[in-house]
Amino acid sequence: MTCNHHFPRRIAIRELPRTLLRELAEDIPISPRNRPTFGEVLGARHGRRAFLRGALGVTAIAALGGPAAAGRAGTGVPPGGDSGGRSGVTGWSFDFPELTAGVDEDHHVAEGFIAEVLIRWGDPVLPGAGTLDPAEQSAAAQEGQFGYNNDFVAFLPLPAGAGRSARGLLAVNHEFTDGGLMFPDSRGRDGETVAIEMAAHGHTVVEVARGAEGRWSYRPDGRYNRRISARSTEIVLSGPAAGHERLRTEADPDGVRVLGTLNNCAGGVTPYGSVLIAEENFQYYFAGTVEDPAERANHARYGVPAGFYDWARYHRRFDVGAEPREPNRFGWVVEIDPYDPDSEPIKRTALGRFKHEGAETVANRDGRLVTFMGDDQRFEYVYKFVSKGRLDPDRRARNFGLLDAGTLYAARFNPDGSLDWLPLVHGTGPLTADNGFRSQAEVLIEARRAADLVGATPMDRPEDVTVDADSGRIYVMLTANAKRKADATHPANPRAGNSTGHILEIRVRDGDFANRRDDWEVLALCGDPAAPAADARWGPGTSGDGWFRNPDNGAVDHGGRLWVATDGNSEAASGRADGIWALETEGPLRGSGRHFYRVPAGAEMCGPCFTPDDETFFVAVQHPGAAPGASFESPATRWPDFEDTMPPRPAVVAITRQGGGRIG
Repeated sequence: MTCNHHFPRRIAIRELPRTLLRELAEDIPISPRNRPTFGEVLGARHGRRAFLRGALGVTAIAALGGPAAAGRAGTGVPPGGDSGGRSGVTGWSFDFPELTAGVDEDHHVAEGFIAEVLIRWGDPVLPGAGTLDPAEQSAAAQEGQFGYNNDFVAFLPLPAGAGRSARGLLAVNHEFTDGGLMFPDSRGRDGETVAIEMAAHGHTVVEVARGAEGRWSYRPDGRYNRRISARSTEIVLSGPAAGHERLRTEADPDGVRVLGTLNNCAGGVTPYGSVLIAEENFQYYFAGTVEDPAERANHARYGVPAGFYDWARYHRRFDVGAEPREPNRFGWVVEIDPYDPDSEPIKRTALGRFKHEGAETVANRDGRLVTFMGDDQRFEYVYKFVSKGRLDPDRRARNFGLLDAGTLYAARFNPDGSLDWLPLVHGTGPLTADNGFRSQAEVLIEARRAADLVGATPMDRPEDVTVDADSGRIYVMLTANAKRKADATHPANPRAGNSTGHILEIRVRDGDFANRRDDWEVLALCGDPAAPAADARWGPGTSGDGWFRNPDNGAVDHGGRLWVATDGNSEAASGRADGIWALETEGPLRGSGRHFYRVPAGAEMCGPCFTPDDETFFVAVQHPGAAPGASFESPATRWPDFEDTMPPRPAVVAITRQGGGRIG
């Protein structure tokens, strides 16, 4: 996920921490604008159909009373008022008292629940690593410690496949680093600092268990514990693009092995218990100038080089002038086996190369795997991959490799409420040598350009794509797109200059996730329903604490209920922090939000994940303390340690109900 922080214009660019600089890069759309945007399609569709199928059921009232009325329609409560059962609003499937929205130096959870830090940046996960000493950091130590900026979180039961909830593996992504918060200013930037940053990227697998008193802990000596890093972990390339000449480098003349994985954002768990970790903003790590015009155009479509890091000064492979093909080796989905710490991670190229936010996978009714993905940038696309082979539920090892063969699709959202999945297959339509695609490998290496040519719908920054396998519903988190033009006039249209995002619901036809055609609806248009300019649309149970901005990640619990994590609810813009909201998807309160958890100042909410019994909710607090002008010496908070000598530390939090029981 890319951070959506809003900051005063008087802050000089050079003063911003890396956490905030990343968002500036994402403000630049790269997709060509020669097709209707999602907003135009939505306007054309709902201009005729008036939301008759139930999405945004308060729209008719909104047209009479404005956006604020839409947010509270039918509740008898003024905008910003209380709900949660105290206002006469009934029908909630969630039974927790709503948390008050706000922001301060600590984190907070709804009354009746306990939120405890389970593991933090710098905690040891391998023998001999030691605990974090901010003044004496080293790359060697960091490769044995929990990495920085935890994002995606998955819980996998132990024993494997047992469905248990008290003991398991936690698989966690480490997306990016922010040296300004990690290191004292006096240290300066050198090769060792870069090595520490590289070691802090990647992924951690660690054993966790819930004790007799209900508290979670992790095992520093767990036999499954593992660190995968950008510095030293060799990763195999597989699938149609493996070995292609455009993946070959001086260090890897065969094009089949890559050192490290970058910017690991969200991900997913396959039905056979492997973990998929998504490479998102890989462009940040590259610098230099490419001489080859064709490769230069390819890199430009992905924003390479962005030059946010100094890695090219110390590692030749990040200099695109020296190694112009190295960027092609990133932007993939990586599969790991968390139950085998000696197994090699594998980049599955059949799933396409773009800025993957996540990769959620479901077993289709015919046994094929279907993986849904978003490309996290303004005007980019929603994708899915359908495997050729079928799942073998009795022989787990045979399922590794299913993601190497199949069909990648990009989504086209039609004005009539249908959705076409457009195949990205070499030789199909414009994907031919005449347009620069000489093979399927090149279609996958340049998946964005392939989606451009087939006519996929440019979206408002698609991030996580959350799948409810039981209901056949798919929730697409569309974080924001302030660059959308004011070219649609119907009052049910999404907003021009959309800075608050919305959530889309896809309904698969006949329970077949491999369909070529499905249906779509809007679940919520996010933002403050009490602010007329926001033009927000919520269900009738949404209180002044229940609305949010910038949805980013989602999780569906085992009861089929949707929980949403935000990135950019942003205290500077709204006086509230990012966090977790429960969102109704059925019944009279469909589209209503309810606030459950919030992060400390400067942080982003990531990684929502439930245990199989829904009695523990794991969440990831990313980049606490980040703010304009923040530094190691002066962060926005020193959460979670609150010690003067300790910087803020990204951490995974375990949330449980007091006295036990199901979350929410």
